[in-house]
Amino acid sequence: MAETATTISSSDLEFATFYVGGALCGINILNIQEINKHFDITQVPQSSGYVKGILNLRGRIVTIIDLGKKLGLEPINKNQNNRNIIVNSEDEHIGLLVDSISDVAIAKKEDIEPAPSNIGGVKGKYFQGVLKTETQLIGILDIDEVLKE
Repeated sequence: MAETATTISSSDLEFATFYVGGALCGINILNIQEINKHFDITQVPQSSGYVKGILNLRGRIVTIIDLGKKLGLEPINKNQNNRNIIVNSEDEHIGLLVDSISDVAIAKKEDIEPAPSNIGGVKGKYFQGVLKTETQLIGILDIDEVLKE
């Protein structure tokens, strides 16, 4: 049986997809430092409600954000599927705690449609667009907007 390889052109965008509540979201893989399941999180007193705490990741302090709370959804329920998506924002590492990781989605820039003001109860300002696949919608996170506050 011959395998068919998916060819990716230099104009294609790749998105790591993940679930937050019932919402399927994606982040451009170029914005992601790593994805891990380290949960030795130290709580930070008097931090914002969506900040879970901090963790030491190979000598770097990483602030962990509960992406569910940040997006106005239910807080992330701790289980073995949870992951931290580590992104770099203004020379600071930030971890986005998500329910679970899904597949990598590949799309052309013109396939991404503008985000509606409200995506399934999620605050639309945190999204730069929506990618329609054959079976689902993926809300593409605007990582700069999510981490702005």
